[in-house]
Amino acid sequence: MAIRNILTDDDPTLYKSSRVVTNFDKRLHTLIDDMAETLQKAEGAGIAAPQVGVLRRVCVVDVDEGEKPIELVNPEIISVKGEQVGREGCLSVPGVVGIVKRPMSVTVRAQNRNGGFFTVTGEELKARALCHEIEHLDGILYTDKVIRFLSKEEIENEE
Repeated sequence: MAIRNILTDDDPTLYKSSRVVTNFDKRLHTLIDDMAETLQKAEGAGIAAPQVGVLRRVCVVDVDEGEKPIELVNPEIISVKGEQVGREGCLSVPGVVGIVKRPMSVTVRAQNRNGGFFTVTGEELKARALCHEIEHLDGILYTDKVIRFLSKEEIENEE
């Protein structure tokens, strides 16, 4: 496993759509393992393959303490419920926090690293993270959806 460089929002790769994964091979497993390690080191809630320069529909979400990260290949949101408005940041937009509207609950259908299908439902933070990472796969950053950005003082006062 290896720590990969996280692209920042000035990189055009982040604004491109990712391709569907069709090969569930060792290269995919290495990518997922590297993404999980990179996410852990960066102390984020999730990471998508475009953030490490790979335009494939792969993301990792890690918001449940004590649980293994969720590895999602070719994820798609199949249902949403409710609404939440809250703080959001991104590893590719360091030091910037904004207010974003997201569903309160989402159900996602995806494949695992071996190609098997599964569904996962997330609420609150997990729903926010799933939506955020899946949008990365379509070249959308949270900054494209932000209601307003928080000032440095607002960020510091909440920490």
